[in-house]
Amino acid sequence: MVIYGPLTPAQVAFFIGIVPIFGAWLYSEYLDHRKSSSVPKAGRSSDINLAELDGTASENDRAVLLEGGNFQSVSPRPKTTPVASYVFRFLTLEDTFLLENKLTLRAMSEFGALLIYFYLCDRTNILGQSEKTYNRDLFLFLYFLLIIVSAITSFKIHNDKSPFSGKSIMYLNRHQTEEWKGWMQVLFLMYHYFAAKEFYNGIRVFIAAYVWMTGFGNFSYYYIRKDFSLARFIQMMWRLNFLVLFCCTVLNNSYMLYYICPMHTLFTLMVYGALGIFHKYNEHGTVIAVKFLACFLVVILIWEVPGVFEVFWSPFTFLLGYRDPASNTQSLLHEWHFRSGLDRYIWIIGMIYAYCHPSVERWMDKLEEAEIKRRIIIKSTIVITSLSIGYLWWEFIYKLPKITYNKYHPYTSWIPITVYICIRNVTQHFRCYTLTLFAWLGKITLETYISQIHIWLRSGIPDGQPKLLLSLIPNYPLLNFMLTSSIYIAVSYRLFELTNTLKSTFVPTKNDKRLAHNLVAAMVIGSIVYCIGLVLLKLPAAMVT
Repeated sequence: MVIYGPLTPAQVAFFIGIVPIFGAWLYSEYLDHRKSSSVPKAGRSSDINLAELDGTASENDRAVLLEGGNFQSVSPRPKTTPVASYVFRFLTLEDTFLLENKLTLRAMSEFGALLIYFYLCDRTNILGQSEKTYNRDLFLFLYFLLIIVSAITSFKIHNDKSPFSGKSIMYLNRHQTEEWKGWMQVLFLMYHYFAAKEFYNGIRVFIAAYVWMTGFGNFSYYYIRKDFSLARFIQMMWRLNFLVLFCCTVLNNSYMLYYICPMHTLFTLMVYGALGIFHKYNEHGTVIAVKFLACFLVVILIWEVPGVFEVFWSPFTFLLGYRDPASNTQSLLHEWHFRSGLDRYIWIIGMIYAYCHPSVERWMDKLEEAEIKRRIIIKSTIVITSLSIGYLWWEFIYKLPKITYNKYHPYTSWIPITVYICIRNVTQHFRCYTLTLFAWLGKITLETYISQIHIWLRSGIPDGQPKLLLSLIPNYPLLNFMLTSSIYIAVSYRLFELTNTLKSTFVPTKNDKRLAHNLVAAMVIGSIVYCIGLVLLKLPAAMVT
């Protein structure tokens, strides 16, 4: 087996950490099996038998059992137990502790095993690789075939009630936005797999739509829930960065290689800051208007005024710096400037749409109750106007060459997004219909984005762009596409579930003290295993000299 690239202290630290976790999980499975064999079925009522949850507990029950914090016990232990106590019980392989936390150990072991699979696919020659090829006919055939299959097998009508009016208006409902993310993600991924460069401008619009949803979704949550707690903030950061943090560690990649993650993190933080500052006054329309204006001014200052971007972001070069190994002429912040700049305004547009959402929904409610003739005239006007504007955008903006289009994109990406929203929500029936297959894919967009780089595509080197395909069936490109895609989607879904399971375990929602202890413990343990990894790498060279 050939390994591409030298090992780093962080990689060694990961393997040092995952081996005892994997061993402890196997031992906990053995203990549970021995306990199940020795205890009569009628008498199995232990309050610590977490293993019974495997087949009987609901997801909500499991979340409650895991939510108390780091290695939280099912039995009613005090929540103030020091984290060091949990670590000691883990290191000494205490039977009761391992049984209590078998599911957590299993989730951590599976997560680690999948990351090792990432490494084997992308950093070794165990599996093969092949070149990308593009055929427009095949590209469109596969995509429209998926739409047809999805329409036949997963078409669903939703009758959820609006939280604002209590009626089935369903304007921009969650099912619809998940479906939206799903069908965009499929095209986004196929664009990468087949190197469909002719769809570049469309992919830029899709990414803008994702960022728009970041502004829309986060504004809706904070404006309605008014939850600016530490727990909510950490949960949000965990969802966006937990998987990518470990990918950077295990694959020795820069954070900016996965540019979607820092982009969404930045714009999520900006929404959080915009609403969190003086949040007691968010009910006043004037205050919200001032906040929107302030957001525009901040973006203009950082991205439009020459030289400000470099001055502002240069202290974060260690985190946001990136240089493609195939091109050494770019500055370290070039990629960050390019990616973040393309969608610098659209998150604010998403916030504005979210703020107007209740008013639009009330107007739509009145429209649905109007006489049929008036309703048809208004809806026809909306459709004709939207299609006309969309056509003009297509002719005069979308068809521009790639580099020219990029210059217009930050100021025009809201047009196709708005056109889509208007058309998709023009009738009550249309906005209640979704294809649940795309909605399901829409829930795992983050995992499919990150995973594609390593177990569907392939770069082979740290920070390399994935210009090759992973090949499990050489010389049979379509069969290989089928097999690698199946594994890739299954792994992405498991990573989605594991990320949420571990979040429930280590990020308690109502215990900030426990959360703070967990954060400190994570930093301390991470520092210790990193130092051990560094020593192990330096030791052979020191012994030779």
